[in-house]
Amino acid sequence: MSRRTAVVVGGSITGMLAAAVLAEHADVTVVERDLLPDGPEPRRGLPQARHAHVLWSGGVKAMESLLPGLTEELTARGAWCADIMTDLVSKAPSGQWFRRFTHSWHTNVVCSRDLLDCVVRDRVLRNPRVTLRSGAEAVGLAGGPGLVTGVDLVAGGGGARERLAAGLVVDASGRSGRAPVWLAELGLPPVPERTVDAGIGYASRLYRAPAGAVGRFPVVNVQADPHAPVGRGGILNPVEGGRWLVTLAGSREGRPTSDPDAFVPFARSLPHPVIGELLAQAEPLGPVVTTRSTANRRRYYERARRLPAGFVILGDAIAGYNPVYGHGLSAAAQSVVALREVLRRHDLTDPLTARRVQRAAARPVENAWNLAVGQDVFHPDAADRPPAVTERLLARYVDRAVDAGARNPRALRILLDVMSMERPATRLMRPDMLLLLLLGRRKPLLDGPPLTGAELRAAGLPVPADAVFA
Repeated sequence: MSRRTAVVVGGSITGMLAAAVLAEHADVTVVERDLLPDGPEPRRGLPQARHAHVLWSGGVKAMESLLPGLTEELTARGAWCADIMTDLVSKAPSGQWFRRFTHSWHTNVVCSRDLLDCVVRDRVLRNPRVTLRSGAEAVGLAGGPGLVTGVDLVAGGGGARERLAAGLVVDASGRSGRAPVWLAELGLPPVPERTVDAGIGYASRLYRAPAGAVGRFPVVNVQADPHAPVGRGGILNPVEGGRWLVTLAGSREGRPTSDPDAFVPFARSLPHPVIGELLAQAEPLGPVVTTRSTANRRRYYERARRLPAGFVILGDAIAGYNPVYGHGLSAAAQSVVALREVLRRHDLTDPLTARRVQRAAARPVENAWNLAVGQDVFHPDAADRPPAVTERLLARYVDRAVDAGARNPRALRILLDVMSMERPATRLMRPDMLLLLLLGRRKPLLDGPPLTGAELRAAGLPVPADAVFA
């Protein structure tokens, strides 16, 4: 009998996770345009790795189910598990500071994207059924409008065209994926799309943390107000190697620049200057890097009238999100879990398998999309039409849920179930949350960021006499 084969286009985290799943059913070839590094180092095709990433607990659980022991491998190499809200100091878009718990139900894995990619890649490529074709670019699909039978690729940036046959092809090539072009070349109609672009620009810089703040220093997040004329926000992520990875963001008329002298002043101009104040005693490491590729863009493949059998699209190739919300990696990992569950019930070469996977993968994508677009659509000129009445009503409800979460720990846990990608947004509509909104006990709002006296001293900052830490 001939051995079954599958091809994954893209050596991203999504692609590697998909390869791990497919290897349970076939020999897998991962086709990656870049020459992938041997360790946790930058690569050309992943410029977003220079900016802060958040892997929410829904994504952590998904990755751990796909690669058991992954979290332990990451922490052994310098990552750390942040308990939310114990290890998170966060200001909501609507202005409230969230209180911190002494215990948490939700966990984020905090590290650089380079380390996360490296550990996932090393783990998957240890599987003898997975082969990496690095430095090879997929340039088209083999087959016809009813069935994809493989991919055409070119190696070495200009070599001869080569065809790889496959029982299933998975496109995990990210935001720049060419699936719409490839499907059009097969004679298929375009799929519905939507773009919501808040015009956010990012600037990021690595810092050496003050000596006293190396270790379990909290993540500090000041979120932008989408209703402000110019929205500005930022996040300070303590990553491996005693470093802080700081990402600042601003909307169209207030984007941060690559000017190193303007970085800290911009951080001080956020809705609260805490990130800029924390950087006062930190040592910059390297230049400021910027990006404006932050639009939310979704392709509704699950709604397509016609899709060929044998071809699946996953991860950012379905939908890319404004990175500030940190849901892209979690949604991608959950979409690969959907792939696994379908393949456990249906044969890889079943003509309906690809369609089943596409529909299953759309569910976590929809959750992440609603969380991102529910905020970004309110930025000026973000979409080709103003927010619908239902979007405005939902946003008001979410603002009330956020306000309740800032005052009541039970409401905050429910809110975090949604923000952590563990539950869909409908969780906020259940009777227990409605009761908390209407009748729940509420503490007064905090006046400032709930950093403890020890944390302020560790960062070299004075401790106010009237500071409130929880």
